[in-house]
Amino acid sequence: MSSTGAAPGSTASLRTANQRRVLLALRDAAPDDGAFTQAELARVTGLAPATVSNIVRDLSQAGLVDTEAGSGRRGSAVRMSLGAGVVAGVDIGHRHLAVAIGDVTGRLLVEERCPIDPDLGHREALALAGTMVERLRPDGTVLRQIGLGLAGPVTDGVIQSAAILPGWRGVDARSATREAFGTAVQIENDANLAALAEHRIGVARGHDSSVTVKISSGVGAGIVIANELFRGSSGSAGELGHLTVDEHGPLCRCGSRGCLETYTSVEAIQALIGGQLPGATLDEIVAAAAAGDVSARRAFEDAGLHLGRGLAAVVNLLNPSMVVIGGDMAQAGELILESVRMGLRRHALDPVAQTPVAASGLGERASLLGSLLLAAESTELLLEA
Repeated sequence: MSSTGAAPGSTASLRTANQRRVLLALRDAAPDDGAFTQAELARVTGLAPATVSNIVRDLSQAGLVDTEAGSGRRGSAVRMSLGAGVVAGVDIGHRHLAVAIGDVTGRLLVEERCPIDPDLGHREALALAGTMVERLRPDGTVLRQIGLGLAGPVTDGVIQSAAILPGWRGVDARSATREAFGTAVQIENDANLAALAEHRIGVARGHDSSVTVKISSGVGAGIVIANELFRGSSGSAGELGHLTVDEHGPLCRCGSRGCLETYTSVEAIQALIGGQLPGATLDEIVAAAAAGDVSARRAFEDAGLHLGRGLAAVVNLLNPSMVVIGGDMAQAGELILESVRMGLRRHALDPVAQTPVAASGLGERASLLGSLLLAAESTELLLEA
């Protein structure tokens, strides 16, 4: 779809502007099922009900929206059609690659996740993602946009630290992804995408400010202030995992010592419990702790206290209305949250010491769903003349 050359103020220009208002309403503000009634569209857009009815009829004939019969013409449900295209979210982590396909509102249609080697090169990773996208994309649909999440600070589409993704060192990810898929692409740090998903559809929905901490192979945070992602001047805001907890502590992959990540990442907990549960996965450690294993419970307690101390600095500075714990560690739930809250109360100022801390309901999928939302929100929806 592209913009028209209609003269400003003309009937054609007004019609196109009104059509765009309806399309953007469907994309940006649709309920969970992706549908509005025509009466709801009229309220959301401020257009007259008769105008909305005419626009819905035109968009339906153009194959851009689908309608389902309801109570009366204006009670019929309206949602974006796959004829308007689809978007894809791609999340590439240290040991996983996940792909999601959605309509242009960001409504999830299908997703798939697979393990990868930590040293997988960027070309091989993008080729695998491309194969997955093509397999999952509904037949006959047009891929409109790619949202790509990468584990590391991203500036102008380039990963600034390759500690977690060594195969992406110095790569212009935006150009490489655009070349691989042949379509528009948006690149974002995975923690920011997790924060976007939590803010839009997760436990932070309804909060205008929140901090989402993603704990997996690394520890990063996405920050939402006044309903907008805060990225910082170079895209590296939220590197919570590299706050120094003890300058004489363990050596971190970033080259510093005693970073929060060395105490709270999945690998840190596995190392801490290695003597008692050698080779245990996070799932197995969580199960052991839930069953009463003292060592496993202590590992989560220690990690949580360290994390709470780091979060105290964040809430003192930013005063978010909520903190979300996500990533792989979210599955530990109250095993870690209880001590996170304790650490926060010990080190935060009284006005913010009771900041709510909750586990993500999206878990390891948050960054993937965020990449899908990013793709949808970056897709232009304009009509042909």
